[in-house]
Amino acid sequence: MTPPAILDDVNVEIPSRTRPKVGFVSLGCPKNLVDSEVMMGMLHHNGAELTPRAEDAEIIVINTCSFIDSAKQESVNTILEMVQHKKQNGGKAQRIVVAGCLVERYRDEIQKNIPEVDAVVGTGELEAILAAAGLTPSGHAQNNSPFNILPQGTPEATIHTHAIGMAQTDGEVAYLESASHQLIDRAPSAVSQHSRPLADPEHDREIAPQLRIVQSLAETGTTHGDEPLNHTGDHIAHLPVGIDAGNTSRPEGDLRQQQGRFSRESWDGATAALPEYLYNDATPRILTTPRASAYIKIAEGCDHPCSFCIIPQLRGKFRSRRMSSIIAEAENLIKQGVREITLIGQDTTCYGEDLGFTDGLATLLDALAVLPGLRWLRFLYTYPNKVTTRLLETMARHDTISKYLDVPLQHASASVLKTMKRGGSAQIFLDLIAKARRIVPGIVVRTSFIVGFPGETEADYKELEAFITAAKIDWLGVFTYSDEEGAAAFNLADDTKVPNRTIQARRRKLMKLQQKISTKAKAEWVGREIDLLVEGESEETELLWEGRTSLHAPEIDGKVFINDFGPHETLVPGTFYRAEITESHDYDVVARILE
Repeated sequence: MTPPAILDDVNVEIPSRTRPKVGFVSLGCPKNLVDSEVMMGMLHHNGAELTPRAEDAEIIVINTCSFIDSAKQESVNTILEMVQHKKQNGGKAQRIVVAGCLVERYRDEIQKNIPEVDAVVGTGELEAILAAAGLTPSGHAQNNSPFNILPQGTPEATIHTHAIGMAQTDGEVAYLESASHQLIDRAPSAVSQHSRPLADPEHDREIAPQLRIVQSLAETGTTHGDEPLNHTGDHIAHLPVGIDAGNTSRPEGDLRQQQGRFSRESWDGATAALPEYLYNDATPRILTTPRASAYIKIAEGCDHPCSFCIIPQLRGKFRSRRMSSIIAEAENLIKQGVREITLIGQDTTCYGEDLGFTDGLATLLDALAVLPGLRWLRFLYTYPNKVTTRLLETMARHDTISKYLDVPLQHASASVLKTMKRGGSAQIFLDLIAKARRIVPGIVVRTSFIVGFPGETEADYKELEAFITAAKIDWLGVFTYSDEEGAAAFNLADDTKVPNRTIQARRRKLMKLQQKISTKAKAEWVGREIDLLVEGESEETELLWEGRTSLHAPEIDGKVFINDFGPHETLVPGTFYRAEITESHDYDVVARILE
């Protein structure tokens, strides 16, 4: 189906050719999505026009993922797909910009092997997106730019607000209402792909995501409000955009850096300097999530020594945003109509340690949970040995905090966890889950595991299998081990490597086991009354609508299908309703609206 031209309702008083049209494709995790939203905000704030149609875009930005081999392949496939819009006469693309994690890993190789790529932007240089697009911070076109950009704030550059609800401040467009239509193309979440039995990593890596533009979640014409998402209040006006005051480092990170944890010496073309960028509440940002929901990145980078992971080299040392900046951003989002906020970071449980906080995440949650207008507050992802009693008690104390704990465990065998440089054991993790369920009644637990890690024996696998049976985890994903150059595990002896056939078989068995566990658990949901956030018509069939409870994180967990609108003739996406679960399936449930 041809995607709709979403800006039909906007009356632009200057010819569109004076403002470069930019299209975005965002791959990977929610942390990457926030980076895309920040880059979109910077571009729009400085004179660009955003478009969801690749065939209309003069500049195409691909924000890439590179954390496992299949993600790298998906990124490369997507770049090649977008290059066709530059090569083919039917397309208008004049520039291709590659951003994100793949750039940190293969900065020189990208442009060398794909010469159609005009510029690259790493994870720590988001502000460079302006130069990559031929813009300057003033909103004027660069001398060497093929585009003639009018400065914002001039009468001829004014955009009138209609259905998509752009807000205007002092003659300058400061915020683009994302609820009307999404201006961004996204690939399915990697976690979601590895949380269903039918997911086939070997098959996934050969398929590039097709461009798909998600229809409006605010067809009713409702908007987030009349105020800009980001403002430059007196308390932050002195800060450079993208630099958060108090940005320091953890002693653990400093030690790991001395030990070579962040080394990129084996990566040809990688810059020596680690990413240090950290956006703040003054940074322009355009939301691409449904109107009631938004992510806030509270920290960036990672200091942990996990031997299978290269994210520290891609994202840099762990660094927290100022708490006041996070709170200010949350308040701004709520003013725009956001009712569900999900806090994200590579490890949210380390939040504030570099700023001198003890139990910083719990302190932040206490401050955010009481903000007027907020319905659901969630945080992703936690490190098992940092899930403290205070954190759990904080979750239990506030009704607005979702009773949802995302704690990637990676394995249950103590010997495998030791080689992974994770620590822990099956019993330690069982005790943690039991503690969480005791302190936070009704809590659901999401985790992920890696099968086929070098040295994993059949006994190790059986221990993991037994753990899953005992733990009865609510949401579970299984990744197959990916051998990544630059990760410590890459250098393990070849005779420790598990055959791919064995890895795939182990994953299939675990997912079949989890399917049985989930089927039984979801059957217990039948008859339960819930608060439901309606998202819109189901992608599977127009006969059903979809929604989520507070126990479902966006995109990665099962779905709530709605087959009975109750007293309503129709439902409004982005709205909360009271509903009853009427039937269940393996991972999904069906509900009818009560009120």
